[in-house]
Amino acid sequence: MMAPATPLPATDTARFFLGVERSATGRAWRDRLDARGVAQALAITQRAGVPELLARVLAGRGVEAADVAAYLDPTIKRLMPDPDTVTDMAVAAGRIADAIQRRETIAIFGDYDVDGATSAAVLARFLRYVGLEPLIHIPDRLFEGYGPNVEAVRALAARGTQLLVTVDCGTTSIDALQEARTLGLETIVIDHHQADETLPPALAVVNPNRQDDLSGLGYLAAVGLVFLTVVAVNRELRHRGFWTAERPEMDLLDLLDAVALGTIADVAPLRGLNRAFVAKGMIAIRRREAVGITALMDVARLSGPPEP
Repeated sequence: MMAPATPLPATDTARFFLGVERSATGRAWRDRLDARGVAQALAITQRAGVPELLARVLAGRGVEAADVAAYLDPTIKRLMPDPDTVTDMAVAAGRIADAIQRRETIAIFGDYDVDGATSAAVLARFLRYVGLEPLIHIPDRLFEGYGPNVEAVRALAARGTQLLVTVDCGTTSIDALQEARTLGLETIVIDHHQADETLPPALAVVNPNRQDDLSGLGYLAAVGLVFLTVVAVNRELRHRGFWTAERPEMDLLDLLDAVALGTIADVAPLRGLNRAFVAKGMIAIRRREAVGITALMDVARLSGPPEP
């Protein structure tokens, strides 16, 4: 049994947040806002009309009063950067557009976690929309390990692959991608893991965490980066006149259910573009249009729509 709390002097009691001297775990609640933060919270409450407790949270996260509305309702349109700010994005988008127009066989090499699986799903859904049926390889975690391996690359080449796209992996897979080059495959890497100075022998390495990238998008999960790539490819196809009245552009917002799932599962920081991905993706998930995600919700016995 927990020993009774020792009464604190009245002068100390005023310093406890909401007057909580001892929580269920025996800890006192301390106010983390300094004088400036308290003033900022007050300004947010007065100008944005939000509850005081929410205002304190926002002030603690450094949100200015003028930015509260945009922070609480982030939009893709406002936060979406030009995809070409990511190094090699223009090259990658152009090559994937070429493959679509030439009806080439594209293989997607993913990862076995949620971010990798949703990354592969987002790219595959887009490619299927334009009429291709990509090959998809997710490595066995126990027998193949993480990332592309020589045996898998050879197997994909034997199945007629002309363009290999790695998602959520590939940045450090030098030997496997060298084998791909030897076999005549061109490779595009879409990844967010930290990169060494030496990059793999790929046509394009789209990774905001490579050392020469200045996009500032290193906080994106791989699935967010794949979505950005799809936006770039879609735009490139538009410039080439690919889309017509008989073949309209895909509504890319329909892909945000998977983008939100992968972003959350990879514990990517919910700031910037990620906030918009999750906020709008949750709306897409509630529509229950994605068979796989809907099945997961049903198996989990969700009593209602998922909430952010």
